[in-house]
Amino acid sequence: MPILQPIGRAFLGFLEVAGRLTVFAGTGVSHCVRPPIYPRLILRQMVEIGYYSLPVVGLTAIFTGMVLALQSYTGFARFSAESAIPNVVVVSITRELGPVLAGLMVTGRIAAAMAAEIGTMRVTEQIDALDTLATNPFKYLVAPRLIAGVTMLPILVLVADAIGVFGGYVVSIFKLGFNPGNYIKNTMDFVETMDVVSGLVKAGVFGFLITLMGCYHGYNSKGGAQGVGTATTNAVVSASMLIFCFNYFITEIFFAR
Repeated sequence: MPILQPIGRAFLGFLEVAGRLTVFAGTGVSHCVRPPIYPRLILRQMVEIGYYSLPVVGLTAIFTGMVLALQSYTGFARFSAESAIPNVVVVSITRELGPVLAGLMVTGRIAAAMAAEIGTMRVTEQIDALDTLATNPFKYLVAPRLIAGVTMLPILVLVADAIGVFGGYVVSIFKLGFNPGNYIKNTMDFVETMDVVSGLVKAGVFGFLITLMGCYHGYNSKGGAQGVGTATTNAVVSASMLIFCFNYFITEIFFAR
């Protein structure tokens, strides 16, 4: 029995955390669809998540597309299959690399910022002050971030897809010697609507997960400055892990045969 006790405690602790997170997510989502709604707060979070994240997402996407074209050429040249490079680039970017890399970049920037901001409000009792002023903290802090995350991540991923495919096009034309017309034709002929749609669905789910983890860990932080730092780290790590987990399940739903 003493050997099983740590396993039991860990399992019960996991269930406790999962239950708290589920209740937190359900409460946050319910406040997203119930009035009152704060449009100014939502717009501010949209700008913070979407507009200010665009440079890092764009740079990540363009260099990913360029590296993908180079690596594909290195591998396909062994089998005289260089013509498949446009197909590989567009499918890889739209299905997987675009949403996953954009999600990870936004996680490092947004989840940490949200956890730090809300965590600081928690340890300095500003959230308690909102309750005193009859302002629901979920309505004021959590709901605008969830709405903005679900809305802006698909837009960011759509831009990242275009930039990533353009990066592969630039390398293929100016370094690998492809014909521009043939490259564009192969790309347009091979890409399907479902490839783009699946990436956008992933982006919406990732946006929800990123903002949820940032808000959850910040809202439940404690212990002063050290607790805020711990909440920030936990928000980034948990959001990144959930992105990879849900990426598999969504891919299974869309493309399993």
